[in-house]
Amino acid sequence: MKRITIAIDGYSSCGKSTLAKQLAKRLAYEYIDTGSMFRAVALYCFDKGLILENGEEVYKVKDFLEEIDIVIKTNEGETDPSVYLNGVNVEDRIRTLTISRLVTKISGIKEVRSKLAKLQFDMGKNKGVVMDGRDIGTVIFPDAELKLFMTGATKIRVKRRYDELRGKGENVTEEDVRENLKLRDHDDTTRKESPLIRAEEAVVIDNTNLSKNDQLSMVFALANQRIEEAKEVV
Repeated sequence: MKRITIAIDGYSSCGKSTLAKQLAKRLAYEYIDTGSMFRAVALYCFDKGLILENGEEVYKVKDFLEEIDIVIKTNEGETDPSVYLNGVNVEDRIRTLTISRLVTKISGIKEVRSKLAKLQFDMGKNKGVVMDGRDIGTVIFPDAELKLFMTGATKIRVKRRYDELRGKGENVTEEDVRENLKLRDHDDTTRKESPLIRAEEAVVIDNTNLSKNDQLSMVFALANQRIEEAKEVV
């Protein structure tokens, strides 16, 4: 049967991962959250003292990249994939606001992006994948059959992220989250290496006023259309 590559890019806390997971399940595709891979590298650097908590100093990260092994897998009895860093499940640790503050400093490093880009390409080269991140449709899979670019009002994004973090027991304020999103948006769109930009052919999804169900229905229809149009059969 025909299988395609679906690339979802966009700003932080726009619901990329939620949509990607839902869509992958509906299509019986593999889901890859590339942002979690950068978070895993940031966690490694933080634990090793290669980056300070304030993000002001980053030390020789590229010298340690060969020591970093990242695997994304779904454990038995679970529905969502987890990230393993050097054999240890770090899914919960990489979702903290501390790592959110540090990840943009790590993601701008050329050698980090090169290492993870190769891993990401290898994960999705056989199609049948929904991959979300910042440069999937522009760098990793520029020939993806369906590209989406997600955005949303800042106040909605802040509320979503705040509720998520508070639900996990993190002691954060909405102002903390707002400042973090502002920083990440700036770093993502202005960094030298693979900045966040919308691919020319990407379908823009502004989900400020869209329910999750409406959003999924819209994108599922788009995916089926592109699958029908796909020429390659794998």
